[in-house]
Amino acid sequence: MSKLVVHDRISFQGEPGANSHIAAREAFPELEPLPCPSFEDAFAAVSEGAARYAMIPVENSVAGRVADVHHLIPESGLFIIGEHFVPIRHQLLGLPNATLEGLTHVRSHPQALGQCRKQLRAMGVEAVKTADTAGAAREIKELGDPKVGALASSLAAEIYGLKILKPDMADAAHNTTRFLVFAREPQDAAPDSGPCMTSFVFRVRNVPAALYKALGGFATNGVNMTKLESYIEGGAFSAAMFFAEVEGHPEDRNVRLALEEASFFSSMLKVLGVYPAAPFRRQ
Repeated sequence: MSKLVVHDRISFQGEPGANSHIAAREAFPELEPLPCPSFEDAFAAVSEGAARYAMIPVENSVAGRVADVHHLIPESGLFIIGEHFVPIRHQLLGLPNATLEGLTHVRSHPQALGQCRKQLRAMGVEAVKTADTAGAAREIKELGDPKVGALASSLAAEIYGLKILKPDMADAAHNTTRFLVFAREPQDAAPDSGPCMTSFVFRVRNVPAALYKALGGFATNGVNMTKLESYIEGGAFSAAMFFAEVEGHPEDRNVRLALEEASFFSSMLKVLGVYPAAPFRRQ
């Protein structure tokens, strides 16, 4: 059986100039960025060896979780090896001959439009949803209409030859997106290597108070759970799947005991990754 050849690339969803492109370039400047049309394609690029890693956004401090990602994570068969936080700076872009006052429509990804909702409303422009921010920048370049702008990054402005009509459009100054880095094989952080995060999925047993009991061990053992997301698996409403994250390493005694208790009340529990906590968490 031939060995899979893995290319030194990092996949992301979106077009060149997307915020995911910026995250990939910041975290792994030595890897070639690989744009993908969908999250599924970005995951598949790693599974099939077209990329070494995938950079996937999972949540934003203003707009909340990124839709359609959490149910794809366990299905991908990949492992989480790191996290990266990117302060999001949406620039209002236009054609070289455009003016801020002349805009009637602004295109972008729904998350970006939501994060700039107040400013767009104050401008009196119509928000138009697109597949991603960088794609919106490309579209207005191709459209050639000075009345149509786009919310995208300064990198997208550079790539597509657009000008920044209004910088830093986000309604909240703390606007930040958290990304997870995925690989085909686990690369778990070593015990006692510093602050780390543990991500896992579990399915509770279909009995009363199963979730309460599964989570009880984290409280009694003093483990801080930073994320708990539920989703329906395979169209069945009888027992939900959960994606969770805790501070600490599975070999820490308190984390180990909490995971053991959660496993007892679950029909399935799988650790997806143990990775260093990003320095951004200490800010």
